[in-house]
Amino acid sequence: MNWSIRDNSISLESPVVMGILNVTPDSFYDGGENINPDVACETAVQMKKNGADIIDVGGESSRPGAKPVSAEEELRRVIPVIEKLSSLINLPIAIDTYKADVAEKAINAGASIVNDISAISDPEMAFVVKKYSAGIILMHKHGDPETMQNNPLNKSDVLECVISFLESRVQQAINSGIKKEQIVIDPGIGFGKTFAANEFLINNIDKLKTLGCPILIGASRKKFIGEITDRMPNERLAGSIAANIISYLRGAIIFRTHDVKETTEALSVAEAILLNN
Repeated sequence: MNWSIRDNSISLESPVVMGILNVTPDSFYDGGENINPDVACETAVQMKKNGADIIDVGGESSRPGAKPVSAEEELRRVIPVIEKLSSLINLPIAIDTYKADVAEKAINAGASIVNDISAISDPEMAFVVKKYSAGIILMHKHGDPETMQNNPLNKSDVLECVISFLESRVQQAINSGIKKEQIVIDPGIGFGKTFAANEFLINNIDKLKTLGCPILIGASRKKFIGEITDRMPNERLAGSIAANIISYLRGAIIFRTHDVKETTEALSVAEAILLNN
């Protein structure tokens, strides 16, 4: 299976690692580290050396409680990075945005994938993705980042809600002219879900296979891992790897992570063991 993205495709025969490059001052784990475009590009180059298959550039934090930023501010943060990266590294670049205008300008700057946490809630987003034949990631979230943990989904409701939502958004994308091979789905670990719901969702990732789209997991260093291990974000590497390996065993194939080297190595070992079983 291949994932069709702008002017290219990504093989999904083996696990795919997406390196997180937050160019924001307020992300929950690495906020502010990469706010300087030159530093951000150095980080991305190192991610490539460490095994990243995709670099995901984001200019607006989606951590719980985060306030939205304007399209103008988001563009100011991401466009210089994407422009420079597209000439520095031969890797697909994703733009992490739910705004169609930001997505289009990022694609023109060199991005080939749109990582949309709102799953094309902007009416113009589907048009942009279709126009440029970009890859699209459709994610489930319950509420908005600023308020999503006020009334999160619980374990008994989460799977049905996630599958129903993503099924409708995949169909909406296809009805808008986006090809199914352009679409990846993301259950949105941590986005408006309780601790138990996140655990349950990861353990039942295989149920999302009925939608017929590749599955992405973004569990890296999230709060539910800290609730299990009693560790702060900078101490959640081991827990993040465990969540990714379980997700891989359940059917996920793309892994969005802060820790490219360690995640790549862990997935490589898991894949080798499975292939030689």
